[in-house]
Amino acid sequence: MARAVEPSAKESTSHVAPPLTAPTTRKTPRSLWSDSLGRVAVRSAQILLILAVVSVSIFALMQIRLLVIPVLIALILAAAIGPFVNLLRRRGLPGGAATAIAFILLLTVLAGVTSIIVMSVRNQWGELVSQAGSGLEELENFLLTGPFPLDREQLEQARTGLVEFATSSQVRSGAITGLSAVTEFLTGAILMVVILFFFLKDGSKIWEFFMRPFKGQREQKLRRVGKRTLEVLGGYVRGTAVVALVDTVAIGAALLILQVPLAIPLAIIVFITAFIPLVGATVAGILAALVALVANGPVVALIVVAVVVAVNQLEGDLLQPIVMGKSLQLHALVILMALTAGTILAGIIGAVLSVPLAAVGWAIIQVWTAEDPKLEDMNPDLPPADSQPV
Repeated sequence: MARAVEPSAKESTSHVAPPLTAPTTRKTPRSLWSDSLGRVAVRSAQILLILAVVSVSIFALMQIRLLVIPVLIALILAAAIGPFVNLLRRRGLPGGAATAIAFILLLTVLAGVTSIIVMSVRNQWGELVSQAGSGLEELENFLLTGPFPLDREQLEQARTGLVEFATSSQVRSGAITGLSAVTEFLTGAILMVVILFFFLKDGSKIWEFFMRPFKGQREQKLRRVGKRTLEVLGGYVRGTAVVALVDTVAIGAALLILQVPLAIPLAIIVFITAFIPLVGATVAGILAALVALVANGPVVALIVVAVVVAVNQLEGDLLQPIVMGKSLQLHALVILMALTAGTILAGIIGAVLSVPLAAVGWAIIQVWTAEDPKLEDMNPDLPPADSQPV
């Protein structure tokens, strides 16, 4: 038999299958927005868009500030007075009667303060004018013979400049602008009173109306935001009122002891301006020192300045931390920036409203970013969810 011929090694290896190789992958070109610079550009565009929306919103609100400002003031006052109204409701009074009592008490206080200011100015205006002459003469002698004496020629130039400014067209146009501002103020005050009444009477119904479109966890967060907002606003107003009352009593007593004219109106101005943090009491103290300088001379004015400085130190180091507590958790720099922005946008009213609104904004951010928001009653005077007012 013929022997089978075995294939040679060369032939056997020539038919071996080639080894498997990994498939080659094509590298897709990187997207223009996927690198670090692109991500920064996208984020910058988002920030610019947010700033544009905020700017347009602020501009739109400033066009209707005659409505926006009364609403904000009414909301702040309602947050401060609301616990008293709810207390009367728990005592058995109907909602309308409790609101009417709180409302009448508030209007009575405002009318009483206004009457005291008007009567004090009317009764002491003649005394102030008579003392102003001698006070100005004493001030002139102090400037001419004091530690930093001025030339009489410089003093005459300053006096002439003041007279020219007082009789200039700029002052007359400012007076006309002030008249229109007074008209706008009265209109806004009447509107604020009406809005405040409905906030106190139907606040729960208004809040439930805004809660209708929301369900689930979003509704829970919004309800907590509402509770936290009322807590911050109410605590801020009540705490600031206590601090302002202490400032008023201290500075007013000093003005009465020193026999400064218009002591009571100046003390009331101290109370009102104390609602502007950092600078309010200082501005009122400067005004009181100017009145004392004109009517009583530089020595009494320096004593008034010393009293104002001491009261401000007492307020900043003792009263604010104890009385305000956690109702105003803002850094002093944030308060200063909020005051500046509010003053630029809405003048004195903006300065008053800017700080509590900034505190509310920060509280809302804290609530909204919480991982597990709880729904405990942060303010026991608030009615529970889904409850109907009496």
